[in-house]
Amino acid sequence: MTQIMAIVNLTPDSFFAPSRVRAEQAQDRIQQLRAEGADIIDLGAVSTRPGAADVSLREEWRRLAPVLRAWDRSVPLSVDTTRAEIVRRVYDCVGPFWVNDISAGEDDPDMLTTVGRLGLPYIAMHKRGNPRTMDARCDYPDGIVAELIRYFTEFTRRAEEHGIADWILDPGLGFAKTPEQNWEILDRLDELQTFGRQILIGAADKRFTGGDTERAHRLALQHGAHILRVHDVSAARETILRTAV
Repeated sequence: MTQIMAIVNLTPDSFFAPSRVRAEQAQDRIQQLRAEGADIIDLGAVSTRPGAADVSLREEWRRLAPVLRAWDRSVPLSVDTTRAEIVRRVYDCVGPFWVNDISAGEDDPDMLTTVGRLGLPYIAMHKRGNPRTMDARCDYPDGIVAELIRYFTEFTRRAEEHGIADWILDPGLGFAKTPEQNWEILDRLDELQTFGRQILIGAADKRFTGGDTERAHRLALQHGAHILRVHDVSAARETILRTAV
């Protein structure tokens, strides 16, 4: 069965307003998501929406720390960060967890070394640029799927060099991709199965869906997605059940 990763944004500015919670609200929100059927909780303390401003390491940790200190380990935890220092602090606080890195180790040269040393599951995502520049970097001369195959072939080498055995592939929908490219990725997701990795899809409520997240999830499931990263757990669960029929 496809797993559901539920998003909890500890930010004031993430693009999907209903996903934003303050630290004191987080435990109630997490319990609700678990009751709805979430398999994994993904905590994020830095917005990566187009145009988002940078957040300091100090502020990222200030947002995360109260939630982590109350973590009861009853459901797998993922933390959405590009910083190795945050990974080290989270590990010291709660032990093993999933690292969800939108930069696949490119934003922090110490990230892959840290993940490999700690033996953590790692989500590697494809992107170009940063939230302020990515919308202008969607030109792929050989096509978007060829770019993803090239990128993750290179990442496979990097992961092996750093001793990362357990990694998950995220094609990075909405990050330096046009709407047409996003839909093409979903329609050709089978071609990324060649890496023999679980594939995570984060399509929920992104601009390219035009409000039709269910269509994106259906297409992802039909072409082999293993994990859906979502805001609405109940709706995702219904889509999974209908698609499996």
